[in-house]
Amino acid sequence: MTIKKTGLATLAVLALTGMAPAQAQEVELALSSWLPPRHPIVVNAIKPWAEQVEEVTEGRVSVRVLGKPLGSPPAHFDMARDGVADITYGLHSFTQDDRFAGSQLGQFSFIGDDAVAASKAFWTVYTEDLNAREDHAGTHLLGLFVHGPGLLHNNQREIETPADLEGLKIRVPGGYIAELTEDLGATPLFMSSPEVYEKLSRGVIDGVAFTYEALTAFKLTNDIEYSMTVPGGLYNTSWFLVMDEDKWEEISPEDQQAIDAISGAAFAELVGQAWNDADDAAKEEIDAAGIALSAAPAPVLEAVRSAAAQHEEAWAESLPEGQDGAAALARLREMTGVDIPAAQ
Repeated sequence: MTIKKTGLATLAVLALTGMAPAQAQEVELALSSWLPPRHPIVVNAIKPWAEQVEEVTEGRVSVRVLGKPLGSPPAHFDMARDGVADITYGLHSFTQDDRFAGSQLGQFSFIGDDAVAASKAFWTVYTEDLNAREDHAGTHLLGLFVHGPGLLHNNQREIETPADLEGLKIRVPGGYIAELTEDLGATPLFMSSPEVYEKLSRGVIDGVAFTYEALTAFKLTNDIEYSMTVPGGLYNTSWFLVMDEDKWEEISPEDQQAIDAISGAAFAELVGQAWNDADDAAKEEIDAAGIALSAAPAPVLEAVRSAAAQHEEAWAESLPEGQDGAAALARLREMTGVDIPAAQ
């Protein structure tokens, strides 16, 4: 008992004098990464963030980005929650369930043409208005972000009317775009990004809902002939960056604060810029490949607007009591500066 009291007294003195006891051991973290190692998001966002963690904690916390994932892309949230990996990232829609109810905020049409603004808005509105941390229970939430505007790519025909979409088999990442694609008359097929090359080259699918950069990142330019854009994106995908909660608790409060400071909105800006840069580079390759890039004609845009409005309303009504989905979506669009196209 005397020894315990003496120890407590020593800690009290150290606290009063502004000193802190040395950490017993450094914390080493493994980040499971499932995108290709040379993917622009891995190279220009995930790895730079990992380096920043070590810098801001003065080497007390280090993050090792694994060259191969510890599980399938859809399993990555559960892997962090269950301690299979220390840190993971992934798409909310990959989970194929409704645990991330508020995340659909970042998946709708007309979200934004700038991945930085859209990612920062998504982080802010989801955390402040729609209980993002509760949705990600079991982990420490480090980041939320979206990619650049989503397009519809195919190798069959240019989309001039809604009827041109009928019968096309389109890869989707799940979530809202799967429902929207079906509403527009196409057949949605869920698969993770790394599966698309084989399925498209073999003719299993006719097209894909993807960003500009994904066509180049996953080497699809030889198998796509037509790409259609929509103001603010036909769709988007919402992403998380999370850490195992138990592992987070091993980190000192001082270092936790330092890590949080470079995460959240700061990481949203980092990853958003990486996506913007990747999209810009991809546009040049898409043009060089001879892919026909065109804006959605008025009839198609109207079909998207009408279907999107119904999904937005249904989503807002499905949220828990006290969460105003319509107001959250309006706030996000105000932050990104995107107006929904008017009905014709």
